[in-house]
Amino acid sequence: MQDRAISDVGTEQNLIVFDGECVLCSRFFRFMLWADTKKRFKFVIAQSPIGQSLYRQLGLPTDEFETNLVIVDGVVHQRLDAFAAAMRSLPALWPVLSACRFLPRFLKDPLYHFIARHRFAFFGRFETCLVPDSSMKARFFPGGYA
Repeated sequence: MQDRAISDVGTEQNLIVFDGECVLCSRFFRFMLWADTKKRFKFVIAQSPIGQSLYRQLGLPTDEFETNLVIVDGVVHQRLDAFAAAMRSLPALWPVLSACRFLPRFLKDPLYHFIARHRFAFFGRFETCLVPDSSMKARFFPGGYA
């Protein structure tokens, strides 16, 4: 699926939507929480009602979250393009990592899908969905955690 305009989702907020049970996804969230010094992004856990709604509106499964969503300036990015969009939005040298967006789709999509399908075996899975502590809650979109 190509990137889609955020108007399909109904919000103009810059968001990162991630699987709160996936260790890899939660590490990405924690990295972004630290690296996003300008606090450009709000966060949403995919298992929350808002996360579920976003996935449904984009025609994505709401029981398996094989892609994080990164919404920047009204555009929804998925898979490796989501990672690239997040990196482009960060200060310092992090935007260099966004070069992965130039990989041909026939390489980057299978690579991304392989990691996504095996992420629990490679990195583990939390027993319960992430529950943000009080310092994290301010960075979440209202209602963006379960």
